Amino acid sequence: MVVVTLLLLAALAQQPPAPQPFPRPGTEPVRPAPTAPAEPAPADSAPQTPDVPATDGAPSAALLGLPIFPGAQFLASFDAGRGQRYYLFGADAPFVDVVTFYRTTLKQRGELVFDVPATHEFDVGRFREETMAFPPGVTVKDFQSQISQGYPNPRPGGEPARFGTVIQIVPAVPER
Repeated sequence: MVVVTLLLLAALAQQPPAPQPFPRPGTEPVRPAPTAPAEPAPADSAPQTPDVPATDGAPSAALLGLPIFPGAQFLASFDAGRGQRYYLFGADAPFVDVVTFYRTTLKQRGELVFDVPATHEFDVGRFREETMAFPPGVTVKDFQSQISQGYPNPRPGGEPARFGTVIQIVPAVPER
């Protein structure tokens, strides 16, 4: 009987503690044991890297079908999947000025989706889940705060060194 009790206690001691939904004050969070690295993904499913063309390779407003804030610099474009790309632009202008430009140009109020960091969205087309990865539109994000001096310019030695505001443009996908 003593042996059975000792075996039962040993088995209970080896079981991990039951997970707690929230940490309790004064306790350290339980960290999972390190695991072996996962096998690398096949080459065809590797994450997409940004396409950063030469300075003359920036897309035009006509190509995007949407206006580009005056003076904004093209940063990169990414494959969003399902035949879509999204394009990032940096602006050395206050967030409010960029939002005002798009409100006026797109003739809509848009929606403030986050207060901190301030993020404003303008939807410009219907989202079709079966053919799109992202809804077409313009998203403006404020990158200046008490803890951030702005989005770093990805071009070495580029001016400005940091952008106060970043603009993401997702053009509408042509009907198939």
